[in-house]
Amino acid sequence: MKSAAILLLALFSAVRLFAADQAKILPKVNPLPVALSDDFQFRKTKLFYLNENPPKAKKSLSSALNANPNSPTAGIAEASLGFERTYRLYGAVSNAEKNQRYGNYMDFFWRVKRPANVTVRLEYRQEKLRAFVQAREISYANVKGNHKTEFTIIGDDYFQDGRVIAWRCLLIENGKIVAENRSYLWE
Repeated sequence: MKSAAILLLALFSAVRLFAADQAKILPKVNPLPVALSDDFQFRKTKLFYLNENPPKAKKSLSSALNANPNSPTAGIAEASLGFERTYRLYGAVSNAEKNQRYGNYMDFFWRVKRPANVTVRLEYRQEKLRAFVQAREISYANVKGNHKTEFTIIGDDYFQDGRVIAWRCLLIENGKIVAENRSYLWE
């Protein structure tokens, strides 16, 4: 009986993870009317760019650590620099597996104050495509409260078209933009 319950729980978790990560790629990006509302807002944005070359520690940080290796923050500073990279590459053993994880990771934290059907759309431009705008969407039915949506432009999308250079993220309700968050390069 316990094994059946564990199997059921594992199956439920796998289905939930699969459904949450599926962003629909839009073939054409249509402009939408803007009707900003105080009921919808972006709370925080976390951007991470993972490439083939790990970042190098700055000299000022290294010299500060070398100056006082007994400092309580000496080991913490260096360990925190590589955490996100290690987290994103966890489980990738071969170079092919690692290549499928290189690219842009974008996490958007947002809030809805009343129940609503919301679509989160990421519109973005990539290095090699210049001004061409692409978009991905994830829809949520009857949501309220705090939520997180993650978009990834990784693997072949990243290697063929390059790094994301400008983006904007939209909360859409009933075909209207109700909240917006953008990079400073977005026009």
